[in-house]
Amino acid sequence: MLVLSRKLGEKIVIGDNIVITVVKIDRNQIRIGIEAPHDVPVYREEIAPQRTGKGALEEVTV
Repeated sequence: MLVLSRKLGEKIVIGDNIVITVVKIDRNQIRIGIEAPHDVPVYREEIAPQRTGKGALEEVTV
């Protein structure tokens, strides 16, 4: 996992056409804006469809 620090108004660019902008910082919460093509789905983790197959997160049991 890549971890980045950003200040208000700064951006992160993913690939050629996805931009994430820090829009607001307030105590323990940040607000981000995501610009992506319409064919790229963007979900919050808690409502995202289950991912399966290659690239999906797998549960590790010990």
